[in-house]
Amino acid sequence: MMFKPRRLTRNDIPRVCQFWVEHWGGDIMIVHGRMYRPEELDGFVVEKGDEWMGLITFLLSGNEMEVISLDSLHEKQGIGSKLLETTMKEARERNCRRIFLVTTNDNLNALGFYQKRGFELAAIRRGAVDESRRIKPSIPKIGLNGIPLRDEIELEMIL
Repeated sequence: MMFKPRRLTRNDIPRVCQFWVEHWGGDIMIVHGRMYRPEELDGFVVEKGDEWMGLITFLLSGNEMEVISLDSLHEKQGIGSKLLETTMKEARERNCRRIFLVTTNDNLNALGFYQKRGFELAAIRRGAVDESRRIKPSIPKIGLNGIPLRDEIELEMIL
């Protein structure tokens, strides 16, 4: 199946907020101690009719691009890969020197997904999720795969 991501627009912000509430437990993201809101991010969405099949959000800062969220609602179909590929192309077009993201210690699927696509481990911030939980108490103590959710892991790709 071919997926054609489209760029998010201002009109999509309420839907991104709702998407984050449904899939991330709130309409904000806390990453490395910073709060992110949909209206300050750029991104792409893959749609089938009115259904959002996948979403990526990112922030461009200087010559770096940070991926804030990536979701594919239908795994193993190439949606996440296509969204990431589109975002990486954008980073290159904007002359970014690196693209990076943060995931958590429990997200084994994400760790594998990004490394298979050329990202490398760049940093581990022990206890960072505990700090984020102070800002966003809805972050669970036990994460995916029954693993205690504690640490942030930064992955990067030098472009």
